[in-house]
Amino acid sequence: MVLRIKEDTDKMQISELKHYKLRMQIIRYLYKKSPQPASYLSKKTHVSLPTVRSVLDELISEKIICVSGVGKSKGGRRPTIYSLLEDSYFIMAIEVGHHKAKALLLNSHNKEITAIHEYATNIDDPLLEEHTEAVFDELLAESGLTKEKIAAIGLSMPGLIDSQSGVNQTIKDPTAQVVKKRFVQHFNMPIYIENDARMQALGEFVFGKARNTKNTLVLNWNWGLGLGMILDGQIHQGSNGCAGEFSHLRIIPQGKLCSCGKQGCLQTIASSQTLLDMAREEIEKGNQSQLTSLCTNKPELLNIAAIIDCAKKGDELCIALLHKLSSNLGWGLSILIQLYNPELIVLNGPITQAGKYVLIPIQQALNQYCLDNIINDVRIEISELGEHSGLKGVAVMVFQKLFRDKSADPHTDRSV
Repeated sequence: MVLRIKEDTDKMQISELKHYKLRMQIIRYLYKKSPQPASYLSKKTHVSLPTVRSVLDELISEKIICVSGVGKSKGGRRPTIYSLLEDSYFIMAIEVGHHKAKALLLNSHNKEITAIHEYATNIDDPLLEEHTEAVFDELLAESGLTKEKIAAIGLSMPGLIDSQSGVNQTIKDPTAQVVKKRFVQHFNMPIYIENDARMQALGEFVFGKARNTKNTLVLNWNWGLGLGMILDGQIHQGSNGCAGEFSHLRIIPQGKLCSCGKQGCLQTIASSQTLLDMAREEIEKGNQSQLTSLCTNKPELLNIAAIIDCAKKGDELCIALLHKLSSNLGWGLSILIQLYNPELIVLNGPITQAGKYVLIPIQQALNQYCLDNIINDVRIEISELGEHSGLKGVAVMVFQKLFRDKSADPHTDRSV
């Protein structure tokens, strides 16, 4: 008798698990593309139409999906079509940089329901969770939502990241590298971690310049050179999630010391920090520039925006600095182009605000270093999403994982 009860219980749990997986499959397909008829969902899930309709009715009663109209007829009765409700799920997306982070809340239609909030922190901040929680509370207050309405948190950051375990190997303190564990313990909700460059690539792939492309490189041109790669229509992670370390290609033997401990990395000659260092050196040499009067007494005013602004006003030194930096980047990009043969390179980050002052020298360098039959088919464009690309990518990543992660579904019994 005891054995039979156990067998019946096991069968019930298996049945419930299959039902759960079907629910999440349907939600996932409607998240990806709404509206859709039940017949489409039946075909995609390989489940009978009556069973799919039963689950759809269940999801409607739980206010996760809705009937959004009727579709086109293919000779018979016009089909009912279904859509995912925009307020069925809410998530928090965070992008941590080298000196600050930014966060916002989004709904299940990928719409931003709050403004982007910035806060001072970094990946080595021992109070990263506490600082994030303060911003989380601000976002909840702005949106009018409660913490219970937030289904998950997605976090992108620079570094060598194992997204499965949620470990960032670049964090200096080995005990603090378990980012996912830290955030789960602090927020008590599903947490998903990814590399920032890959999330910017995902944002561009779904919403930006990389839509409808199969082989695109997305570069975050900032304090580092974060590279996200779309190869054969997929975000490329590499064998252990560490693909795309473009910053640390060793370009110049015996060059400047890089933050990674090696000498002559591309980051040391082509990053935004390099641009600031070159500008300071020229000012200290006494070279004439609008930057001199701007920054002599207030060195904190020397930033990327100031250099770009002076260049656009015709400042020869600033134009020359941007030209040198961009040529160096073009040198590095030429290696990627000849290795991966992309159709498009999307540039993002603060330096791209310089427009033609960086695009022209990059193109000149590519013309110099690349084979004609490769470079002729490559487009170099600046992102239109700007600072939103990474956060949008985080949102897509979170929803994709959320609709596969049983423990993360706030609408079902998690005891199964």
